[in-house]
Amino acid sequence: MINDLTSGHPLKLIIQFALPLLIGNLFMQLYQISDMIIVGHLIDVRALAAIGASAPIYMVFLMVAFGFTGGLTVVTAQRFGAHDEIGVRQSVFHCLLAAGILSIIFTLGLTVFLRPLLEATNMPAEIFEQAYDFMFILSLSSILIIMYQLLSGFIRALGDSKTPLYFLIFCSLINIVLNFIFIKYFRLGVVGSAMGTFCANAVSVIICFGYMWYKFPLLRLSKDMMHYDSTVMRNHLRIAFPMALQFSILSFSILIIQSVLNSFGPDVIAAYAAALRVEQFATQPLLAIGLAMATYTAQNWGANLLSRIRRGVKYAFLISTGLSIFGFILIRHISDYMIAMFIDTGNNNDGSDIQFIISTGQQYLDISTLFYFFLGLIFVFRNSIQGMGKPFIPLMSCVVELLTRSFAAVYLAKIMGYVGVLYASALSWVAAGILVVCGYIYYIRKFNKEKLRWKMGEIKQRLKENGPID
Repeated sequence: MINDLTSGHPLKLIIQFALPLLIGNLFMQLYQISDMIIVGHLIDVRALAAIGASAPIYMVFLMVAFGFTGGLTVVTAQRFGAHDEIGVRQSVFHCLLAAGILSIIFTLGLTVFLRPLLEATNMPAEIFEQAYDFMFILSLSSILIIMYQLLSGFIRALGDSKTPLYFLIFCSLINIVLNFIFIKYFRLGVVGSAMGTFCANAVSVIICFGYMWYKFPLLRLSKDMMHYDSTVMRNHLRIAFPMALQFSILSFSILIIQSVLNSFGPDVIAAYAAALRVEQFATQPLLAIGLAMATYTAQNWGANLLSRIRRGVKYAFLISTGLSIFGFILIRHISDYMIAMFIDTGNNNDGSDIQFIISTGQQYLDISTLFYFFLGLIFVFRNSIQGMGKPFIPLMSCVVELLTRSFAAVYLAKIMGYVGVLYASALSWVAAGILVVCGYIYYIRKFNKEKLRWKMGEIKQRLKENGPID
């Protein structure tokens, strides 16, 4: 269902749009958690460590794809907000073209350079081959993941965040079942986990494309729309490249942390991987609000409705603050139980110290929960600025995150050991959060000076809602 976010109460619209995103993200995290639980219980801690240690490498490519496709579909949302049907179709064609090229590059890059990449991250020898096998299969699914992100982005750009949720839930359940079957009955080890992901991604692309084609005539391409326009492509890449770069910077900084952690051995790697999954699950509400703000802001930007953007950001900030406090309280009370879920506590045949793994993972969560407020700032204000089509400040915030996180991970690790690494992400959230808030204030003050443009947009909105004034 197409949803116009340029009219109606901003708070209601943001919550209605964010809830399906939240549920979908929770299901995605539930799949990842279930996958690691299956691996930790049906194989061993070493297999869990192999997946945890190799995941950041794949995340670099995955986050680039996520940022790139998200940037492309910002233009689609802006054209929809401006009620430009031709512009929407032009955007769809150029998005597909750009994403197709990116898919080829990623698949070749990951498969060819995978072993050197693993070696560069100080991968422990006892888990190296398992990590390589797992990552190689995932590398082959790059094109499927990119296409799904793009197709679901088209649907969300038109204000429909519920349908991608249904697809995500369905495919996540398929993924969990296949992982269990491949590992439990086919005895494929970590390869079985990767193969389950590959099959589920293929299903998600097929059903997402079929739904988009039959339910959204606005997104169908005719022959006259399927021609390359360098100006249109530049308009897309002007947003997509900076967003891809900022996501790559973020994931690269996480890769640096993982490289430092790998030097502490498989038990610490397993503990950090489990704790990170718990944190990602806990912070999904913050991410959902941020993703909702990207589409909300883009549509209202296209309609020249600055006052609605400001109101929406205010409500999103208040929601994010409340969620940060709730997440802090919840995780501090149940973190040890959640980390223990990933490990078969009755089996340490591989020589792992189960209690050490649980306490080490809990230590990370005790620190990171203190800084969820700043992470919420990043999600709300960074996505809002991106929705306006202003990529510079979000990009600079990612650079600040990279520098802060890398410096803290390397320098503090030498002074404080493992605990020093744990503060790296927290400190980077503080620095980047302050920057995006200042950037948002700067842009709002700048746009307030452009009175005429925004006034005309508000007049058009009143006419649309109330009709002509007699």
